[in-house]
Amino acid sequence: MISTWIVIAMVVAFVNVARNEADMQPCATVQTSSSVVLMGSPVTAICVVREDCPLVNGQAVRIEWRLNNRFIPSSSAANESARVSEAVISSFNHTRASLTCCIQSSPTQVVAGVEIRAGYPPEAPRNLSCQTNLTTSNTLTCSWDSGQQETHLPTKYTLHTEIWDTHQNQTYKLPPGVQHYTIPRSGFVLFSEMKIYVKAENDLGEATSASIILEPISAAKFDPPKILKVQVVPKRYGCLRLSWSLSQHQSWMRDYRLNLEVRFRTTDSSQWREPTVFVSRIRPSRHVDKCHLLHGTQYFVQIRVRYQQSPWSEWSSSESGVTLESAPTGRLDSWMKVSEDHMPKQLNIHLFWKPSKQFRANGQNVSYIVSVQKVPGEKGKLCSTRENYCTFQLPGRIKKVYLSAVNAAGKSSPTEVRIYQPTARAAILNITAIPQDERSLLVQWRSKVISNLVGYVVEWKPLLKPELSHIQYEIADKNQSGLVITGSFEPYKPYGISVYPRFKDGIGLPQTVNAYLRQKAPSMVPKIQIKKTWKSHIELTWDEIPLDQRNGIIQNYKIFYWDEKGPINIVHADPKERKVILKHLSTMSLYEAFMMVSTAGGSLNGSTIHFEVEPFDAVAGVMIVIATGVGLSLLIIFTVLTCFSKHKRLKGHFWPVVPDPANSSIKRWTSESTQVCCEDQNESNRRDPIYLSHLSFLDLPVKLSKEEDDLWLNSAEDTSDLGESICGSPFIPGYSGSHSDSVPYATVIFSSPCNSPPPKEPHIYLRSESTQPLLETEESFSPKCYQNMGSDEMPREQCFFGPCHDCVPNVGADPGIVWDDFPFLRALAMNDAQND
Repeated sequence: MISTWIVIAMVVAFVNVARNEADMQPCATVQTSSSVVLMGSPVTAICVVREDCPLVNGQAVRIEWRLNNRFIPSSSAANESARVSEAVISSFNHTRASLTCCIQSSPTQVVAGVEIRAGYPPEAPRNLSCQTNLTTSNTLTCSWDSGQQETHLPTKYTLHTEIWDTHQNQTYKLPPGVQHYTIPRSGFVLFSEMKIYVKAENDLGEATSASIILEPISAAKFDPPKILKVQVVPKRYGCLRLSWSLSQHQSWMRDYRLNLEVRFRTTDSSQWREPTVFVSRIRPSRHVDKCHLLHGTQYFVQIRVRYQQSPWSEWSSSESGVTLESAPTGRLDSWMKVSEDHMPKQLNIHLFWKPSKQFRANGQNVSYIVSVQKVPGEKGKLCSTRENYCTFQLPGRIKKVYLSAVNAAGKSSPTEVRIYQPTARAAILNITAIPQDERSLLVQWRSKVISNLVGYVVEWKPLLKPELSHIQYEIADKNQSGLVITGSFEPYKPYGISVYPRFKDGIGLPQTVNAYLRQKAPSMVPKIQIKKTWKSHIELTWDEIPLDQRNGIIQNYKIFYWDEKGPINIVHADPKERKVILKHLSTMSLYEAFMMVSTAGGSLNGSTIHFEVEPFDAVAGVMIVIATGVGLSLLIIFTVLTCFSKHKRLKGHFWPVVPDPANSSIKRWTSESTQVCCEDQNESNRRDPIYLSHLSFLDLPVKLSKEEDDLWLNSAEDTSDLGESICGSPFIPGYSGSHSDSVPYATVIFSSPCNSPPPKEPHIYLRSESTQPLLETEESFSPKCYQNMGSDEMPREQCFFGPCHDCVPNVGADPGIVWDDFPFLRALAMNDAQND
């Protein structure tokens, strides 16, 4: 009974499980040709809906297709139930996409689907290479390239090895994406050849690389070898001998033949010599000799090794050696600058030199001798130095000196250097220098066409290092107009570059330019100073920037200034003048200003200053007027004092001497006025002096007394002619004619003063041109002679003019003078007669 119930329960349970499994089955299935396809290939899929699908419930079925979230066209299969649908994708271009089958209902239900992946088959691995490591644990590492095209599919790589001697094959699987593998020491034999290749595989196919066959030892990269010693080869000039060995980890290969490569460079060069020296199949226990090197030169040496065609090891550390010395050979290139000394017939000479391409020092400690003799000796030696220049003085008659190089092994043949007198000729028109690269400058110039021009000298030096040892130069041909100069140029430092023309008979005047390899903004900005302020203008000045802080060529100065109300104004200043005038400023306004200094590499702003323009001060104006008045007063006083001190000369210059008939004296006129007038003439315009004698007779109301008469007579008693008599006459006031109030006068011209010796030529008598009438006398009264009367003696007659019949002629009288031409003398005679 119990067993029956158990059987019934098991049947019921089985039926329920079958029912649940039927309910869990999908309503449809999707079938495709492949879930992984080639990129761009067509894809076909079929969807079949079950008859007992609960979503249908005996109704008509409408099936749709979706690729990811996009609907794609479909077609019904050829059957009556319409529960089968087919979708065709002509070109599948997705690397991964979901293709689903849906039943249209409310809402649309997805009943089945499949994931499709697309990609490419793998390319054959390329550039397979292997390298053996002999340093620590011996290994063989191989690497390769997977190809340029991405497969978009998971790709597996495997490394395969076949050892020919032992027929041992190994396959090494690699993790995804790894393109190298290190084979352990158990997987290879150092001196046995083996075949190695790589295989790539994915769902669309597989590819195998080209195989390589190698001996692991020939793929080993050795450690850098070690140079044990570098020494000279006995009695062989220009040869060095190297002793070397392998590293400690590879010393076990000292009996194997290796390939060796050696390279050299001199101590003064940064470049290794090409080509290198190759030595094949040499054991580490053997030394290497290298010849054809420079004599007496120190070299740095490096070596590297490999086994057959294995990779080269890294270069060893450098070791140095010196070849045997010999006497210097070749000539020296020289450059001489000559200037005249303050001593007569002496020349100051700066001589520079450097090795030519043919020169060989052939020694370590090389010195140079400059001598006036071709064979250097103590007698004609001018200087001996290890530098590349020498300064000395020579007489101008010496036309050449000799330059020799000396080392411990001997002396070189002397290089003749001619001495040319400095010349003032110029041939260079202009010069420019621009950076060429990080180590050189391009110098270009233009020159005149001159027949005896033979070349140029390009000289350069750091301006912050004035020592002669820093001067460098190059010789250029006369057909050149540019040169690239290379040296240890420092950025932001100034260099002076000069181009000298070389003539057949001397060196001409140079053209010079300053240059920078690189420029940047100046390190400082000079402080602005207010020099002068007037009205609405102000003048600003500043000092020059020190040369070591310019960092380039100063292109311009800019002054920015503004007040609290106005806009910012900019004024450009001339870099050479270093001053600027700000115009049209407002008074009583506070201004601010700063300077910007610029080079080709940048600009820098200075500190801000404040200033204002004061209005015109009335007190200052008054002080200016007072100062001006005081100055004019002092000028007038000085002028007046000058006039008083020079009144006679000024009077004679501006007011010519005119005799006053009413107030004249023969003696005073002659001795003072006339002579002064004549003496005041300029020395350059002075001619023979003219002496004038004037006679004035005023009214004489009474007869002269005996004493007065004696005064006249005494003053004239030692005269010999009228000129002398007139010069000695006193002033007699109150004399006038008896018949008229007019004042008669006349002028007698004679050629010498009163106290001079008698003249050799006769006097000239000039008749008065005065319009005033002479003394009115009777025609019959015409005395012929003038009598000088003594007090106690008989009257003496003295003839002054013309012939005299009644008296003894005076010695020296001119017989050609007519008495009637001098009516005033007749009046004089009449006066004398009346006095008697």
